[in-house]
Amino acid sequence: MFRASLLVINGPNRGTRYEIASGQDVVIGRSVGCNLRLDDSEVSRQHAGISHNGADFVLKDLHSANGTRVNGHVLTERFLCNGDNLQCGSSVLLFQMAEQDQPPVASIDQIQFIDDSRSMHASAIVQSVEVDETTATVAEVNRRHGLELLYHVAEELVTPVRSLDDVLQRILNLAMQAIDADRGCVLLKDPVGVDLTAIAFARRGGSQSVSAHMPVSRSITDYVLRHGMAVRTSDAGHDNRFQSGKSIVTAGIREAICAPMRGRSDLLGVLYLDTTTPVDQAMNTGVSSRLTDEHLRTIVTVARQAALAIESRQFQDAMLKAERFAAMGQTITVLSHHIKNILQGVRGGSYLIRMGLDEHKDELIRQGWGIVERNQTRIYDLVMDMLNYSKDRVPKLKLADVNTVVGDVIELATARANECGVKLEFRRGDDVSMAMFDEEGIHRAVLNIVSNAIDAVEGIDNGAVVVQTGYDKSADMLLVAVSDNGPGIPEDQRAAIFNVFESSKGSRGTGIGLPVSRKILREHGGRVRVEGGPGQGTRFVLSWPRGNATIPDVNRLIQQDEAHENNIR
Repeated sequence: MFRASLLVINGPNRGTRYEIASGQDVVIGRSVGCNLRLDDSEVSRQHAGISHNGADFVLKDLHSANGTRVNGHVLTERFLCNGDNLQCGSSVLLFQMAEQDQPPVASIDQIQFIDDSRSMHASAIVQSVEVDETTATVAEVNRRHGLELLYHVAEELVTPVRSLDDVLQRILNLAMQAIDADRGCVLLKDPVGVDLTAIAFARRGGSQSVSAHMPVSRSITDYVLRHGMAVRTSDAGHDNRFQSGKSIVTAGIREAICAPMRGRSDLLGVLYLDTTTPVDQAMNTGVSSRLTDEHLRTIVTVARQAALAIESRQFQDAMLKAERFAAMGQTITVLSHHIKNILQGVRGGSYLIRMGLDEHKDELIRQGWGIVERNQTRIYDLVMDMLNYSKDRVPKLKLADVNTVVGDVIELATARANECGVKLEFRRGDDVSMAMFDEEGIHRAVLNIVSNAIDAVEGIDNGAVVVQTGYDKSADMLLVAVSDNGPGIPEDQRAAIFNVFESSKGSRGTGIGLPVSRKILREHGGRVRVEGGPGQGTRFVLSWPRGNATIPDVNRLIQQDEAHENNIR
Protein backbone atom coordinates (compact mmCIF):
# COMPACT_ATOMS: atom_id res chain seq x y z
CA MET A 1 0.00 0.00 0.00
CA PHE A 2 1.53 3.35 -1.04
CA ARG A 3 2.01 6.09 1.54
CA ALA A 4 2.77 9.04 -0.73
CA SER A 5 2.72 10.08 -4.36
CA LEU A 6 4.41 12.44 -6.80
CA LEU A 7 2.21 14.29 -9.31
CA VAL A 8 3.90 16.08 -12.23
CA ILE A 9 2.13 19.44 -12.45
CA ASN A 10 4.42 21.12 -14.98
CA GLY A 11 6.71 19.85 -17.71
CA PRO A 12 6.59 17.30 -20.56
CA ASN A 13 5.12 14.59 -18.28
CA ARG A 14 2.40 16.79 -16.78
CA GLY A 15 -0.40 14.72 -15.30
CA THR A 16 1.75 11.67 -14.53
CA ARG A 17 1.37 10.35 -10.98
CA TYR A 18 3.82 7.97 -9.32
CA GLU A 19 2.85 6.22 -6.09
CA ILE A 20 5.58 5.64 -3.51
CA ALA A 21 5.24 2.43 -1.54
CA SER A 22 6.43 2.01 2.02
CA GLY A 23 10.14 1.22 2.24
CA GLN A 24 10.70 1.96 -1.45
CA ASP A 25 13.63 4.06 -2.66
CA VAL A 26 12.64 6.21 -5.63
CA VAL A 27 15.01 7.61 -8.26
CA ILE A 28 13.83 10.59 -10.32
CA GLY A 29 15.66 11.23 -13.57
CA ARG A 30 15.84 11.06 -17.32
CA SER A 31 17.34 7.58 -17.60
CA VAL A 32 15.10 4.73 -18.68
CA GLY A 33 15.81 2.78 -15.51
CA CYS A 34 14.56 5.46 -13.08
CA ASN A 35 11.40 4.81 -11.06
CA LEU A 36 9.96 8.16 -12.15
CA ARG A 37 11.37 9.02 -15.57
CA LEU A 38 10.95 12.57 -16.85
CA ASP A 39 11.07 13.51 -20.56
CA ASP A 40 12.95 16.69 -19.72
CA SER A 41 16.29 17.57 -21.33
CA GLU A 42 17.19 19.70 -18.27
CA VAL A 43 16.87 16.69 -15.94
CA SER A 44 19.95 14.58 -15.22
CA ARG A 45 19.87 10.86 -15.82
CA GLN A 46 19.74 10.33 -12.07
CA HIS A 47 18.54 13.66 -10.74
CA ALA A 48 17.16 13.09 -7.24
CA GLY A 49 16.14 10.31 -4.90
CA ILE A 50 13.43 9.87 -2.26
CA SER A 51 13.75 7.39 0.60
CA HIS A 52 11.84 6.68 3.81
CA ASN A 53 13.75 6.57 7.08
CA GLY A 54 10.93 4.94 9.03
CA ALA A 55 9.29 8.21 10.02
CA ASP A 56 9.75 10.74 7.20
CA PHE A 57 10.29 10.89 3.47
CA VAL A 58 13.71 12.32 2.63
CA LEU A 59 14.62 13.98 -0.69
CA LYS A 60 18.27 13.96 -1.74
CA ASP A 61 19.82 15.57 -4.79
CA LEU A 62 22.02 13.08 -6.69
CA HIS A 63 24.62 15.61 -7.84
CA SER A 64 22.35 16.75 -10.65
CA ALA A 65 23.59 19.22 -13.26
CA ASN A 66 20.87 21.85 -12.66
CA GLY A 67 20.13 21.19 -9.01
CA THR A 68 16.93 20.25 -7.18
CA ARG A 69 14.53 22.84 -5.75
CA VAL A 70 11.88 22.43 -3.08
CA ASN A 71 9.36 25.27 -2.86
CA GLY A 72 11.76 27.42 -4.88
CA HIS A 73 14.89 26.80 -2.76
CA VAL A 74 17.93 24.87 -4.04
CA LEU A 75 19.00 22.13 -1.65
CA THR A 76 20.87 18.87 -1.41
CA GLU A 77 18.74 17.12 1.21
CA ARG A 78 15.43 17.79 2.97
CA PHE A 79 12.56 16.14 4.83
CA LEU A 80 9.42 16.34 2.66
CA CYS A 81 6.07 17.65 3.86
CA ASN A 82 2.65 17.19 2.31
CA GLY A 83 2.14 19.74 -0.48
CA ASP A 84 5.84 20.43 -1.17
CA ASN A 85 6.70 21.40 -4.76
CA LEU A 86 9.79 19.69 -6.17
CA GLN A 87 11.48 21.15 -9.25
CA CYS A 88 13.82 19.05 -11.37
CA GLY A 89 14.90 20.90 -14.51
CA SER A 90 11.77 22.48 -15.96
CA SER A 91 9.50 19.83 -14.41
CA VAL A 92 7.58 20.56 -11.19
CA LEU A 93 6.27 17.72 -9.04
CA LEU A 94 3.80 17.88 -6.16
CA PHE A 95 4.55 15.65 -3.16
CA GLN A 96 1.35 14.38 -1.53
CA MET A 97 1.07 12.23 1.57
CA ALA A 98 -1.50 9.46 1.70
CA GLU A 99 -4.60 10.23 3.76
CA GLN A 100 -3.67 7.84 6.54
CA ASP A 101 -0.37 9.73 7.01
CA GLN A 102 -1.97 13.15 7.35
CA PRO A 103 -3.24 14.54 10.68
CA PRO A 104 -6.97 13.93 11.18
CA VAL A 105 -9.29 16.85 10.42
CA ALA A 106 -12.77 17.62 11.63
CA SER A 107 -15.52 15.87 9.69
CA ILE A 108 -18.28 17.82 7.95
CA ASP A 109 -20.70 15.26 9.44
CA GLN A 110 -20.24 17.09 12.75
CA ILE A 111 -22.18 20.11 11.45
CA GLN A 112 -25.75 20.17 12.80
CA PHE A 113 -28.43 22.72 11.88
CA ILE A 114 -30.68 24.00 14.67
CA ASP A 115 -34.04 25.49 13.80
CA ASP A 116 -34.39 28.70 15.84
CA SER A 117 -36.24 30.74 13.22
CA ARG A 118 -39.41 31.04 15.37
CA SER A 119 -37.46 32.91 18.05
CA MET A 120 -35.60 35.15 15.60
CA HIS A 121 -35.35 38.75 16.72
CA ALA A 122 -33.76 41.66 14.87
CA SER A 123 -31.62 42.66 17.83
CA ALA A 124 -29.54 39.53 17.37
CA ILE A 125 -27.90 41.19 14.36
CA VAL A 126 -25.72 44.06 15.48
CA GLN A 127 -24.11 44.73 12.10
CA SER A 128 -24.90 43.85 8.48
CA VAL A 129 -23.09 44.51 5.21
CA GLU A 130 -24.84 44.52 1.87
CA VAL A 131 -23.04 42.38 -0.69
CA ASP A 132 -23.30 42.77 -4.44
CA GLU A 133 -21.03 42.11 -7.42
CA THR A 134 -18.91 45.20 -6.68
CA THR A 135 -18.56 44.57 -2.95
CA ALA A 136 -15.64 42.85 -1.23
CA THR A 137 -12.76 44.62 -2.89
CA VAL A 138 -9.34 44.71 -1.33
CA ALA A 139 -9.86 48.37 -0.42
CA GLU A 140 -12.46 47.40 2.16
CA VAL A 141 -9.93 45.43 4.14
CA ASN A 142 -7.45 48.07 5.21
CA ARG A 143 -6.09 46.44 8.30
CA ARG A 144 -2.81 44.58 8.25
CA HIS A 145 -4.26 41.22 9.25
CA GLY A 146 -6.92 41.56 6.53
CA LEU A 147 -4.37 42.25 3.82
CA GLU A 148 -2.23 39.34 4.97
CA LEU A 149 -5.29 37.13 4.89
CA LEU A 150 -6.12 38.17 1.32
CA TYR A 151 -2.53 37.48 0.31
CA HIS A 152 -2.68 33.94 1.67
CA VAL A 153 -6.14 33.37 0.17
CA ALA A 154 -4.84 34.48 -3.22
CA GLU A 155 -1.97 31.98 -2.92
CA GLU A 156 -4.45 29.18 -2.26
CA LEU A 157 -6.64 30.18 -5.20
CA VAL A 158 -3.79 30.05 -7.71
CA THR A 159 -2.60 26.62 -6.60
CA PRO A 160 -3.73 24.48 -9.55
CA VAL A 161 -3.37 21.00 -8.07
CA ARG A 162 -5.66 21.03 -5.04
CA SER A 163 -9.25 19.86 -5.28
CA LEU A 164 -11.99 22.42 -4.70
CA ASP A 165 -12.79 20.93 -1.28
CA ASP A 166 -9.14 21.25 -0.25
CA VAL A 167 -9.01 24.89 -1.38
CA LEU A 168 -12.15 25.77 0.57
CA GLN A 169 -10.81 23.96 3.64
CA ARG A 170 -7.58 25.97 3.51
CA ILE A 171 -9.45 29.25 3.00
CA LEU A 172 -11.68 28.44 5.97
CA ASN A 173 -8.65 27.72 8.17
CA LEU A 174 -7.05 31.01 7.16
CA ALA A 175 -10.26 32.95 7.87
CA MET A 176 -10.60 31.38 11.32
CA GLN A 177 -7.03 32.29 12.22
CA ALA A 178 -7.49 35.87 11.00
CA ILE A 179 -10.53 36.66 13.18
CA ASP A 180 -9.74 34.30 16.06
CA ALA A 181 -12.92 32.23 15.59
CA ASP A 182 -13.47 28.91 17.36
CA ARG A 183 -15.39 27.09 14.62
CA GLY A 184 -16.24 27.59 11.00
CA CYS A 185 -17.80 25.91 8.00
CA VAL A 186 -18.47 26.44 4.29
CA LEU A 187 -22.07 25.67 3.27
CA LEU A 188 -23.00 25.48 -0.41
CA LYS A 189 -26.48 25.64 -1.89
CA ASP A 190 -27.89 22.60 -3.63
CA PRO A 191 -27.85 23.01 -7.45
CA VAL A 192 -31.59 22.32 -7.27
CA GLY A 193 -33.46 23.49 -4.20
CA VAL A 194 -32.45 25.65 -1.28
CA ASP A 195 -30.81 23.12 1.05
CA LEU A 196 -27.28 23.83 2.30
CA THR A 197 -24.56 21.17 2.14
CA ALA A 198 -21.43 21.30 4.27
CA ILE A 199 -18.25 21.25 2.20
CA ALA A 200 -15.61 22.23 4.75
CA PHE A 201 -15.48 22.34 8.56
CA ALA A 202 -12.74 23.46 10.93
CA ARG A 203 -12.43 23.72 14.70
CA ARG A 204 -9.75 25.54 16.61
CA GLY A 205 -7.65 23.19 18.68
CA GLY A 206 -8.90 22.75 22.21
CA SER A 207 -12.17 24.61 21.66
CA GLN A 208 -14.24 21.49 22.31
CA SER A 209 -14.06 17.76 21.88
CA VAL A 210 -13.16 16.85 18.30
CA SER A 211 -16.24 14.61 18.22
CA ALA A 212 -18.64 17.38 19.31
CA HIS A 213 -21.13 18.76 16.79
CA MET A 214 -21.08 22.32 15.47
CA PRO A 215 -24.56 23.83 15.60
CA VAL A 216 -25.45 26.23 12.80
CA SER A 217 -28.37 28.62 13.22
CA ARG A 218 -30.90 28.23 10.41
CA SER A 219 -32.35 31.66 11.20
CA ILE A 220 -29.00 33.31 10.48
CA THR A 221 -28.21 31.33 7.29
CA ASP A 222 -31.77 31.81 5.97
CA TYR A 223 -31.56 35.55 6.62
CA VAL A 224 -28.24 35.83 4.76
CA LEU A 225 -29.46 33.77 1.80
CA ARG A 226 -32.77 35.63 1.62
CA HIS A 227 -31.35 39.16 1.85
CA GLY A 228 -27.88 38.56 0.37
CA MET A 229 -26.32 40.44 3.30
CA ALA A 230 -23.46 39.50 5.60
CA VAL A 231 -24.34 39.68 9.30
CA ARG A 232 -22.62 39.68 12.68
CA THR A 233 -24.73 38.47 15.60
CA SER A 234 -24.68 39.98 19.07
CA ASP A 235 -23.71 38.26 22.28
CA ALA A 236 -26.29 35.60 23.11
CA GLY A 237 -27.27 37.07 26.46
CA HIS A 238 -28.70 40.25 24.93
CA ASP A 239 -31.54 38.66 23.01
CA ASN A 240 -34.86 37.15 24.08
CA ARG A 241 -34.85 34.66 21.21
CA PHE A 242 -32.22 32.56 22.98
CA GLN A 243 -34.69 31.53 25.66
CA SER A 244 -36.06 28.62 23.60
CA GLY A 245 -35.00 25.15 24.59
CA LYS A 246 -33.02 24.59 21.43
CA SER A 247 -31.53 28.04 21.04
CA ILE A 248 -28.00 28.73 19.81
CA VAL A 249 -26.88 29.76 23.30
CA THR A 250 -27.83 26.33 24.59
CA ALA A 251 -25.68 24.95 21.80
CA GLY A 252 -22.75 27.06 23.00
CA ILE A 253 -22.72 29.77 20.32
CA ARG A 254 -21.66 33.15 21.67
CA GLU A 255 -21.17 35.23 18.49
CA ALA A 256 -21.33 34.41 14.80
CA ILE A 257 -20.47 35.92 11.42
CA CYS A 258 -22.20 34.67 8.31
CA ALA A 259 -21.31 36.02 4.85
CA PRO A 260 -22.92 35.15 1.52
CA MET A 261 -20.68 33.55 -1.09
CA ARG A 262 -21.83 35.46 -4.15
CA GLY A 263 -20.22 34.74 -7.47
CA ARG A 264 -20.52 36.72 -10.67
CA SER A 265 -24.16 35.86 -11.19
CA ASP A 266 -25.46 33.65 -8.39
CA LEU A 267 -25.43 33.16 -4.63
CA LEU A 268 -23.53 29.91 -4.09
CA GLY A 269 -23.68 29.48 -0.32
CA VAL A 270 -22.44 31.00 2.95
CA LEU A 271 -19.25 31.20 4.99
CA TYR A 272 -20.17 30.75 8.67
CA LEU A 273 -17.86 31.31 11.67
CA ASP A 274 -18.60 31.58 15.37
CA THR A 275 -17.09 31.79 18.82
CA THR A 276 -18.11 29.49 21.66
CA THR A 277 -18.35 29.81 25.40
CA PRO A 278 -20.09 27.94 28.23
CA VAL A 279 -23.80 28.72 28.67
CA ASP A 280 -23.44 30.47 32.03
CA GLN A 281 -20.73 32.76 30.68
CA ALA A 282 -22.73 33.47 27.49
CA MET A 283 -25.69 34.70 29.62
CA ASN A 284 -23.40 37.07 31.48
CA THR A 285 -23.84 40.51 29.95
CA GLY A 286 -20.37 41.54 31.01
CA VAL A 287 -18.62 39.29 28.49
CA SER A 288 -16.91 41.42 25.86
CA SER A 289 -17.34 40.90 22.14
CA ARG A 290 -14.56 39.12 20.21
CA LEU A 291 -15.93 39.65 16.70
CA THR A 292 -15.89 43.18 15.31
CA ASP A 293 -17.17 45.07 12.29
CA GLU A 294 -13.67 44.88 10.80
CA HIS A 295 -13.86 41.09 11.09
CA LEU A 296 -17.22 41.16 9.31
CA ARG A 297 -15.80 43.11 6.35
CA THR A 298 -12.82 40.77 6.23
CA ILE A 299 -15.02 37.68 6.01
CA VAL A 300 -17.17 39.37 3.32
CA THR A 301 -14.04 39.72 1.19
CA VAL A 302 -12.94 36.14 1.80
CA ALA A 303 -16.42 34.80 1.01
CA ARG A 304 -16.43 36.72 -2.27
CA GLN A 305 -13.02 35.32 -3.26
CA ALA A 306 -14.10 31.79 -2.31
CA ALA A 307 -17.25 32.13 -4.44
CA LEU A 308 -15.22 33.29 -7.44
CA ALA A 309 -12.89 30.30 -6.91
CA ILE A 310 -15.88 27.94 -6.91
CA GLU A 311 -17.26 29.46 -10.11
CA SER A 312 -13.87 29.28 -11.82
CA ARG A 313 -13.48 25.62 -10.86
CA GLN A 314 -17.00 24.83 -12.06
CA PHE A 315 -16.25 26.55 -15.37
CA GLN A 316 -12.96 24.66 -15.65
CA ASP A 317 -14.68 21.33 -14.95
CA ALA A 318 -17.37 22.09 -17.54
CA MET A 319 -14.74 22.97 -20.16
CA LEU A 320 -12.75 19.84 -19.35
CA LYS A 321 -15.86 17.69 -19.67
CA ALA A 322 -16.73 19.31 -23.01
CA GLU A 323 -13.17 18.77 -24.28
CA ARG A 324 -13.28 15.12 -23.23
CA PHE A 325 -16.53 14.56 -25.10
CA ALA A 326 -15.10 16.35 -28.14
CA ALA A 327 -11.95 14.21 -28.00
CA MET A 328 -14.05 11.05 -27.70
CA GLY A 329 -16.12 12.12 -30.71
CA GLN A 330 -13.02 12.86 -32.78
CA THR A 331 -11.45 9.54 -31.82
CA ILE A 332 -14.56 7.57 -32.69
CA THR A 333 -14.97 9.39 -36.00
CA VAL A 334 -11.36 8.90 -37.11
CA LEU A 335 -11.14 5.27 -36.01
CA SER A 336 -14.48 4.46 -37.62
CA HIS A 337 -13.22 5.95 -40.88
CA HIS A 338 -10.00 3.90 -40.83
CA ILE A 339 -11.73 0.68 -39.78
CA LYS A 340 -14.33 1.19 -42.53
CA ASN A 341 -11.57 1.50 -45.15
CA ILE A 342 -9.86 -1.63 -43.85
CA LEU A 343 -13.12 -3.59 -43.86
CA GLN A 344 -13.79 -2.48 -47.42
CA GLY A 345 -10.41 -3.94 -48.38
CA VAL A 346 -11.23 -7.20 -46.57
CA ARG A 347 -14.61 -7.41 -48.32
CA GLY A 348 -12.93 -6.84 -51.69
CA GLY A 349 -10.41 -9.59 -51.03
CA SER A 350 -13.15 -11.93 -49.79
CA TYR A 351 -15.13 -11.29 -52.97
CA LEU A 352 -12.16 -12.31 -55.13
CA ILE A 353 -11.59 -15.43 -53.01
CA ARG A 354 -15.26 -16.43 -53.32
CA MET A 355 -15.18 -15.81 -57.08
CA GLY A 356 -12.00 -17.90 -57.39
CA LEU A 357 -13.60 -20.75 -55.45
CA ASP A 358 -16.75 -20.64 -57.60
CA GLU A 359 -14.79 -20.55 -60.85
CA HIS A 360 -11.96 -22.80 -59.60
CA LYS A 361 -9.36 -20.14 -60.41
CA ASP A 362 -6.35 -20.28 -58.10
CA GLU A 363 -5.06 -16.97 -59.40
CA LEU A 364 -8.12 -15.09 -58.14
CA ILE A 365 -7.90 -16.86 -54.79
CA ARG A 366 -4.25 -15.86 -54.34
CA GLN A 367 -5.02 -12.28 -55.41
CA GLY A 368 -7.91 -12.01 -52.96
CA TRP A 369 -5.93 -13.60 -50.14
CA GLY A 370 -3.12 -11.11 -50.69
CA ILE A 371 -5.61 -8.25 -50.23
CA VAL A 372 -7.01 -9.83 -47.06
CA GLU A 373 -3.49 -10.32 -45.63
CA ARG A 374 -2.53 -6.69 -46.24
CA ASN A 375 -5.65 -5.44 -44.49
CA GLN A 376 -5.09 -7.86 -41.63
CA THR A 377 -1.68 -6.24 -41.19
CA ARG A 378 -3.26 -2.78 -41.27
CA ILE A 379 -5.80 -3.61 -38.56
CA TYR A 380 -3.08 -5.28 -36.46
CA ASP A 381 -0.81 -2.24 -36.74
CA LEU A 382 -3.71 0.07 -35.87
CA VAL A 383 -4.64 -1.92 -32.76
CA MET A 384 -1.02 -2.20 -31.59
CA ASP A 385 -0.43 1.54 -32.07
CA MET A 386 -3.60 2.31 -30.12
CA LEU A 387 -2.49 0.06 -27.26
CA ASN A 388 1.00 1.58 -27.20
CA TYR A 389 -0.32 5.14 -27.22
CA SER A 390 -3.20 4.71 -24.77
CA LYS A 391 -1.16 3.99 -21.66
CA ASP A 392 2.19 4.74 -20.07
CA ARG A 393 4.47 1.76 -20.02
CA VAL A 394 7.88 0.99 -18.59
CA PRO A 395 10.23 -0.39 -21.26
CA LYS A 396 11.23 -4.02 -20.73
CA LEU A 397 14.98 -3.68 -20.79
CA LYS A 398 17.16 -6.53 -21.92
CA LEU A 399 20.48 -6.91 -23.67
CA ALA A 400 19.93 -6.62 -27.42
CA ASP A 401 21.59 -5.56 -30.66
CA VAL A 402 20.23 -2.47 -32.44
CA ASN A 403 21.52 -3.72 -35.80
CA THR A 404 19.59 -6.97 -35.39
CA VAL A 405 16.35 -5.17 -34.45
CA VAL A 406 16.61 -2.72 -37.35
CA GLY A 407 17.55 -5.60 -39.67
CA ASP A 408 14.25 -7.32 -38.76
CA VAL A 409 12.40 -4.10 -39.61
CA ILE A 410 14.12 -3.94 -43.01
CA GLU A 411 13.18 -7.57 -43.69
CA LEU A 412 9.52 -6.85 -42.92
CA ALA A 413 9.43 -3.63 -44.94
CA THR A 414 11.23 -4.97 -48.03
CA ALA A 415 8.11 -6.56 -49.51
CA ARG A 416 6.17 -3.32 -49.12
CA ALA A 417 9.03 -1.32 -50.64
CA ASN A 418 9.18 -3.63 -53.66
CA GLU A 419 5.41 -3.29 -54.24
CA CYS A 420 5.78 0.52 -54.22
CA GLY A 421 8.83 0.51 -56.45
CA VAL A 422 11.01 1.97 -53.67
CA LYS A 423 14.67 1.14 -53.10
CA LEU A 424 15.20 0.27 -49.41
CA GLU A 425 18.80 0.33 -48.15
CA PHE A 426 20.19 -0.59 -44.74
CA ARG A 427 23.54 0.87 -43.68
CA ARG A 428 24.65 -1.06 -40.65
CA GLY A 429 26.79 0.82 -38.10
CA ASP A 430 29.95 -1.12 -37.26
CA ASP A 431 30.53 0.60 -33.91
CA VAL A 432 27.12 -0.26 -32.43
CA SER A 433 27.54 -2.63 -29.48
CA MET A 434 24.99 -4.57 -27.42
CA ALA A 435 22.81 -2.38 -25.24
CA MET A 436 19.91 -2.45 -22.78
CA PHE A 437 16.61 -1.43 -24.40
CA ASP A 438 13.09 -2.67 -25.17
CA GLU A 439 13.41 -4.65 -28.41
CA GLU A 440 9.68 -4.73 -29.17
CA GLY A 441 9.25 -1.01 -28.53
CA ILE A 442 12.21 0.13 -30.63
CA HIS A 443 11.17 -2.31 -33.37
CA ARG A 444 7.71 -0.73 -33.59
CA ALA A 445 9.07 2.82 -33.43
CA VAL A 446 11.50 2.21 -36.31
CA LEU A 447 8.94 0.23 -38.34
CA ASN A 448 6.39 3.06 -38.15
CA ILE A 449 8.90 5.61 -39.44
CA VAL A 450 10.26 3.33 -42.18
CA SER A 451 6.70 2.59 -43.36
CA ASN A 452 5.93 6.32 -43.46
CA ALA A 453 9.11 6.95 -45.46
CA ILE A 454 8.15 4.29 -48.01
CA ASP A 455 4.68 5.81 -48.39
CA ALA A 456 6.24 9.27 -48.82
CA VAL A 457 8.30 8.25 -51.88
CA GLU A 458 5.79 5.87 -53.44
CA GLY A 459 5.08 6.81 -57.04
CA ILE A 460 8.08 9.13 -57.54
CA ASP A 461 11.00 8.36 -59.86
CA ASN A 462 13.94 6.65 -58.16
CA GLY A 463 12.24 6.69 -54.77
CA ALA A 464 14.66 5.57 -52.07
CA VAL A 465 14.73 5.07 -48.30
CA VAL A 466 17.98 4.70 -46.37
CA VAL A 467 18.07 3.35 -42.80
CA GLN A 468 21.31 3.83 -40.86
CA THR A 469 22.39 2.88 -37.33
CA GLY A 470 25.12 4.47 -35.24
CA TYR A 471 26.49 5.09 -31.76
CA ASP A 472 27.75 8.31 -30.18
CA LYS A 473 30.37 7.18 -27.68
CA SER A 474 30.87 10.59 -26.05
CA ALA A 475 27.16 10.87 -25.13
CA ASP A 476 26.52 7.12 -24.82
CA MET A 477 23.60 7.48 -27.25
CA LEU A 478 22.22 4.91 -29.71
CA LEU A 479 21.12 6.38 -33.06
CA VAL A 480 18.86 5.28 -35.89
CA ALA A 481 18.30 7.55 -38.92
CA VAL A 482 15.64 7.03 -41.61
CA SER A 483 16.08 9.19 -44.73
CA ASP A 484 14.00 9.46 -47.91
CA ASN A 485 14.19 11.53 -51.10
CA GLY A 486 10.52 12.49 -51.04
CA PRO A 487 8.93 15.95 -51.19
CA GLY A 488 9.96 16.84 -47.63
CA ILE A 489 8.01 18.38 -44.77
CA PRO A 490 7.67 22.18 -44.43
CA GLU A 491 9.10 23.48 -41.16
CA ASP A 492 5.77 24.93 -40.01
CA GLN A 493 4.16 21.47 -40.32
CA ARG A 494 6.78 19.44 -38.46
CA ALA A 495 5.18 19.87 -35.04
CA ALA A 496 1.75 18.83 -36.36
CA ILE A 497 2.93 15.47 -37.71
CA PHE A 498 3.31 14.22 -34.13
CA ASN A 499 -0.31 15.07 -33.27
CA VAL A 500 -2.62 12.09 -32.89
CA PHE A 501 -4.76 11.40 -35.99
CA GLU A 502 -2.81 14.01 -37.99
CA SER A 503 -2.01 12.33 -41.32
CA SER A 504 -1.01 13.63 -44.73
CA LYS A 505 -1.64 10.25 -46.40
CA GLY A 506 -5.42 10.47 -46.59
CA SER A 507 -7.23 7.17 -46.15
CA ARG A 508 -3.93 5.26 -46.19
CA GLY A 509 -2.72 6.67 -42.87
CA THR A 510 -4.09 6.49 -39.34
CA GLY A 511 -2.22 9.50 -37.97
CA ILE A 512 -1.06 7.55 -34.94
CA GLY A 513 2.22 5.93 -36.09
CA LEU A 514 4.52 8.93 -35.52
CA PRO A 515 3.02 9.84 -32.11
CA VAL A 516 3.56 6.23 -31.01
CA SER A 517 7.19 6.29 -32.20
CA ARG A 518 7.88 9.51 -30.32
CA LYS A 519 6.19 8.12 -27.19
CA ILE A 520 8.33 4.96 -27.27
CA LEU A 521 11.52 6.99 -27.64
CA ARG A 522 10.49 9.25 -24.76
CA GLU A 523 9.87 6.18 -22.60
CA HIS A 524 13.51 5.28 -23.30
CA GLY A 525 14.66 8.79 -22.34
CA GLY A 526 15.27 9.67 -26.00
CA ARG A 527 13.73 11.74 -28.75
CA VAL A 528 12.76 11.89 -32.43
CA ARG A 529 14.07 14.76 -34.54
CA VAL A 530 12.94 15.76 -38.03
CA GLU A 531 15.29 17.28 -40.62
CA GLY A 532 14.93 18.46 -44.19
CA GLY A 533 12.52 20.80 -45.94
CA PRO A 534 10.49 20.98 -49.17
CA GLY A 535 12.49 19.51 -52.04
CA GLN A 536 15.19 18.19 -49.69
CA GLY A 537 13.64 14.92 -48.59
CA THR A 538 13.01 14.02 -44.96
CA ARG A 539 15.27 12.58 -42.29
CA PHE A 540 14.04 11.21 -38.97
CA VAL A 541 16.73 10.72 -36.30
CA LEU A 542 15.91 8.48 -33.32
CA SER A 543 18.27 8.74 -30.34
CA TRP A 544 18.17 7.30 -26.83
CA PRO A 545 20.67 6.58 -24.00
CA ARG A 546 22.39 3.23 -24.13
CA GLY A 547 22.77 2.74 -20.35
CA ASN A 548 20.21 2.64 -17.57
CA ALA A 549 19.89 3.88 -13.99
CA THR A 550 21.61 0.84 -12.49
CA ILE A 551 24.91 2.06 -13.92
CA PRO A 552 26.51 4.76 -11.71
CA ASP A 553 26.30 7.90 -13.82
CA VAL A 554 25.15 10.59 -11.42
CA ASN A 555 28.05 12.98 -12.07
CA ARG A 556 27.68 13.09 -15.88
CA LEU A 557 26.03 16.18 -17.32
CA ILE A 558 23.19 15.74 -19.81
CA GLN A 559 24.32 17.08 -23.16
CA GLN A 560 21.96 18.17 -25.93
CA ASP A 561 21.15 15.38 -28.36
CA GLU A 562 21.53 17.60 -31.41
CA ALA A 563 25.26 17.99 -30.85
CA HIS A 564 25.79 14.24 -30.95
CA GLU A 565 23.43 13.20 -33.70
CA ASN A 566 25.85 14.75 -36.23
CA ASN A 567 28.02 11.63 -35.82
CA ILE A 568 25.50 9.68 -37.86
CA ARG A 569 25.74 11.99 -40.88
